[in-house]
Amino acid sequence: MGSSLDKITIKGFKSIKLLEDFKLKKLNVLIGGNGVGKSNFIGLFRLLRAMMKLTLPDLTSSSLKAYIADNGGSDDFLFQGPSVTDKIEIEMLLGVNGYRFQLAPTTDEKFLINHESQMFSGGNSGWWDLGSGNSSPELLYEKGRPGYLGAKNIGFYIYEAISSWKIYHFHNTGKNARMRRSETMNDSNYLRFDGSNIAPFLLHLKNNESHVYQEIVNTVRLVAPFFSDFILKPDSNDKVRLVWTQQGSDYPLKPNHLSDGTMRFICLATALLQPDPPSTIIIDEPELGLHPYAIEILAELIQAAAARMQVIISTQSPALVDCFEPEDVIVVNRKAGASDFQRLDSTNLKLWLENYSLGELWRKNVITGGPSYE
Repeated sequence: MGSSLDKITIKGFKSIKLLEDFKLKKLNVLIGGNGVGKSNFIGLFRLLRAMMKLTLPDLTSSSLKAYIADNGGSDDFLFQGPSVTDKIEIEMLLGVNGYRFQLAPTTDEKFLINHESQMFSGGNSGWWDLGSGNSSPELLYEKGRPGYLGAKNIGFYIYEAISSWKIYHFHNTGKNARMRRSETMNDSNYLRFDGSNIAPFLLHLKNNESHVYQEIVNTVRLVAPFFSDFILKPDSNDKVRLVWTQQGSDYPLKPNHLSDGTMRFICLATALLQPDPPSTIIIDEPELGLHPYAIEILAELIQAAAARMQVIISTQSPALVDCFEPEDVIVVNRKAGASDFQRLDSTNLKLWLENYSLGELWRKNVITGGPSYE
């Protein structure tokens, strides 16, 4: 498992004009109104995966070029466009290692990677420049090259960290969603970001990590008492589907008999309870479509997961925020057209919290993070 993200600087990326040396904890809950920049922060993690040529949903061939083109071209990634911002700058500290780079737009609305550097805090050499003018990062090539006396080098560990981060987005739960359809039983190395291989992944857990599988089943029963168990049997084409049974019956029910909320919760519980956790897990609006009681169970899962991995979530739910400590919460607002990120401090809210919950303070706009009027 790679390193989690300890500190980040973002300059000129979408609505984020400047976020400098921002510290991230084991648990990070982003709140704020629509359009303030929460999704842009999460979008940076997708950009990093594309740079490393790691898989992303809806991209048949993941690369920086493909990701930028699929999302409107380089101009749409620059804060207020190329007339205001001439480059994007990113710097990250991941455990004892550091990684930074610039993205410079080209005339054909692509990006080149400039001033790419890496750093090991245990040494005294500072930042090591990897070069400029690349369409894909040098780390992709450095990671496979042994260092001194065959040791794994800095680039390897940085790549390992970024590749271990998982970005989950279980919004598409409609009747034709891939998570409701048959998938090959061999697609079980990890839970895909859209939950499309939930059935083969659960089958893998049932066969190899039965205690984790049973914990997932028991957790699903807490929010869906009618649910009994999954029937995960490959068909003649070695494909498996999320067939299930309800309490008191052995009649097999199809995935389309599960509500959107139940389907989404199954994916969330599986992601948060997975036995080989990523160093960092990112989930966008996990509360979507969930019953208030299910949100309480979700919060418990998130808190437990934060003991095993770094968790970053974006939410619009005061009920979910109620379940966390002020220091877990990052409030995102817009100031002068740019995203502003501030972590809450319980000492500043001590008197308020004697009479109100954190979610209530958000609803009352004591904690800013509602609609922004500029």
